[in-house]
Amino acid sequence: MKISARVDNSEGKHHVTLTTNDNSHSIIIPPKSSGLGSSANGGELLFLALATCYCNDIYREAAKRNIPVEKVEVEVSGNFGAEGEGAKNVSYSAKVHAKGTEEEIRALMEYTDTVAEIQNTLRAGTDVKLSEIIIST
Repeated sequence: MKISARVDNSEGKHHVTLTTNDNSHSIIIPPKSSGLGSSANGGELLFLALATCYCNDIYREAAKRNIPVEKVEVEVSGNFGAEGEGAKNVSYSAKVHAKGTEEEIRALMEYTDTVAEIQNTLRAGTDVKLSEIIIST
């Protein structure tokens, strides 16, 4: 599965395109009120990625176990320090409304934490590199 995210930003414009394999779609994130940049910062979007991954994976893993899930709530929080510093104290909480025993739902939630791809990417400390620089004048 190949995934990409693209941002096209200029004065008063902010367009986001997400692609998985050959399926592209846009999400609406307004530009900053000052006109340049995104109204959502990278830390917020990183935490959204963690919350979204866990939410989606709960549904995926519940389907494998035949556990009907009605609702998932996930909240991610953490701290960023000075410019250039990575996040610290990142944690998340989840609430799952599902049909099943408490033990089944707890096992589902704990297992999902071990297979959530975004969580595991951060836990592994994946390398990120700037692969190309293009300058337009």
